[in-house]
Amino acid sequence: FRPVKSTSTGREQSNDAQLPRSFGSTARRATEQQPPQKETTWDRITGPKLFKTVTNWSGIHSVPLVPLRIMTGLLMIHHGSEGGVFPANFGTPEFQGFIDFIMKPYFSFLPGPPEVWTAIHDYAEFYGGLCLALGFLTRPAALSLLVTMMGAVYFHLSSVGPQGFPLGHVANYSYDFEEPALYALIFLLFWFNGAGPLSVDSIIYSQISQEEEQ
Repeated sequence: FRPVKSTSTGREQSNDAQLPRSFGSTARRATEQQPPQKETTWDRITGPKLFKTVTNWSGIHSVPLVPLRIMTGLLMIHHGSEGGVFPANFGTPEFQGFIDFIMKPYFSFLPGPPEVWTAIHDYAEFYGGLCLALGFLTRPAALSLLVTMMGAVYFHLSSVGPQGFPLGHVANYSYDFEEPALYALIFLLFWFNGAGPLSVDSIIYSQISQEEEQ
């Protein structure tokens, strides 16, 4: 007769050894299943989202493009209607003043009569601004306006220089080249990105595009 050794002690020790591991897994699962805390406004201001950059300008992120495009276009319409309601008002003091004080002194290198270039300038700003505001043919309109603003930047830098940019102060508070430079950057944005939502271009594209929506 040989006594039978009991293995219950070994099983109990094995179960005891596994208990902390099982308990730890359960605790982790319970922690993971807890609902996330609601993000506060202060968290958005001071948390990681303070440094987050939007990389996809679609959906809600494209909404700010609408007032930027419309207001910039309306301002260009105003710029292009010198001397009257419509552009290229030949014979008016405003039209002739643009020729005498801008075209002849600073753009005499352009071929052809200055009256033609002055009219082109007015047409580009008026009708280009109209197309930009409507979001119709936005890229060609933005390109024409970009070229016009680059010419304006050249004129201001040639006439008054950089005015101590970026830290200098202008006595009469007339920072001349900065406004067309900012306009040029806006037109560069729409030349690359297109009109955005609420535009004629987006309606036309939805009708003729063969691409499947993502």
